Amino acid sequence: MKWSTSFFTSSIGRKITMSLTGLFLISFLLVHMTINALIFVNDGGKTFTIGAHFMATNPVIRTIEILLIVGFLVHIIQGLLIWKKNRNARPIQYAYKTETPNVTWYSRSMTLLGTLLLLFLVIHTSNFWIPNRINQFQTGEELPLYEMMIEKFQNPLEVIIYTFGCFTLFWHLYHGFKSALVSLGIYHSGWNPLLSLLCNIFSVTVPLVLMMMPISIYVGWLK
Repeated sequence: MKWSTSFFTSSIGRKITMSLTGLFLISFLLVHMTINALIFVNDGGKTFTIGAHFMATNPVIRTIEILLIVGFLVHIIQGLLIWKKNRNARPIQYAYKTETPNVTWYSRSMTLLGTLLLLFLVIHTSNFWIPNRINQFQTGEELPLYEMMIEKFQNPLEVIIYTFGCFTLFWHLYHGFKSALVSLGIYHSGWNPLLSLLCNIFSVTVPLVLMMMPISIYVGWLK
């Protein structure tokens, strides 16, 4: 037990935990995007409602939701602990800040991007997931999510919030996906070109699909 505690509180252990939980959350994003993309069938929400009903009632999915919440919490806590440790390692900042060569702004801003994503997640779950789950517990029925989306994204402010959230998700994924593979020793010279391509495609596709949903509703492409 002592060795496991030491491992998960060490720098390497925290990075591995961050990587594993990050990849788990990435797998959720893929499923989430796929189900939500059913809205583009543009059949008045019939296909989307079938997919949403499956996600809301399947016992396996409902169990995974619990693991998902735990994964989010662990990912966030470990990320904050890593940030705090790095900050404490340099309590006095340089008088003149110099940029580290080959270090991008988004890699230096992962904590900020993660915080913005957390705020976006709070808004998103408050709009749809939480009300739907509460209604399920109280009445055993699901809310009309498709109609709720159509109504919600008539508001330009909501569309702007979701668009900004998706841009933030892109930058977080763009660095985080590759970083997770590096920490786990998966990202190496023999696989670099292919893995880099797959990571980049995923990092662009998921936020783009999610972003196009509120935009398409707002401009009237989906009704």
